[in-house]
Amino acid sequence: MLLTIDVGNTHTVLGLFDGEDIVEHWRISTDARRTADELAVLLQGLMGMHPLLGDELGDGIDGIAICATVPSVLHELREVTRRYYGDVPAVLVEPGVKTGVPILTDNPKEVGADRIINAVAAVELFGGPAIVVDFGTATTFDAVSARGEYVGGVIAPGIEISVEALGVKGAQLRKIEVARPRSVIGKNTVEAMQSGIVYGFAGQVDGVVGRMARELADDPDEVTVIATGGLAPMVLGESSVIDEHEPWLTLVGLRLVYERNVSRM
Repeated sequence: MLLTIDVGNTHTVLGLFDGEDIVEHWRISTDARRTADELAVLLQGLMGMHPLLGDELGDGIDGIAICATVPSVLHELREVTRRYYGDVPAVLVEPGVKTGVPILTDNPKEVGADRIINAVAAVELFGGPAIVVDFGTATTFDAVSARGEYVGGVIAPGIEISVEALGVKGAQLRKIEVARPRSVIGKNTVEAMQSGIVYGFAGQVDGVVGRMARELADDPDEVTVIATGGLAPMVLGESSVIDEHEPWLTLVGLRLVYERNVSRM
């Protein structure tokens, strides 16, 4: 089985693939202070519960694919693969790793690995032109051309960041649960904030995607818009431009990149 690990700024998502099928997944908090040994214990605890894997760390794992936006965590995961999965092929997405997606930006090295991986999966699953909207710590919009090239994107503050900022900076506001309110017009402070978050972000997605699609293709209707990320369900029902919801897009992309690189190792 293939273990895929997507390390984001706030959460780390792990997926277990049996061929092309994802058979298990986990979401944990990202903690830059965790050591390689602590991460190994965490992995053993999670995977030890799966019936298809053995009791010992590494049993049943035939390959590992990792991408990370937190350099310190990537460093520790590199040590995990060396010390605890020494005989298992591992692909860590970084410059020099074959993705199959040309990056047409001013400085390709500064584009987050997760964004490139999302583009890889988008091209494979839906073709181009496409726009991937990833609802994570930041809300990112990534554009893929009709020829499968990564051409650039947009980065905006994410939903959780916005909620925290309102709670910290608003003298009479507080942190709230991100949930869909009863109506757009809030009848109390909490519902008013929830409405601003849910419908505000839906409007942001519709506006940004519309502008991107007009730049990306002669016919904007040809652009497939794919939503992913842990907070995507909050906006899905309110946005008018999202065509597909693929919660495991990054994990699928990691599987594809692993397959494209393991034969070269």
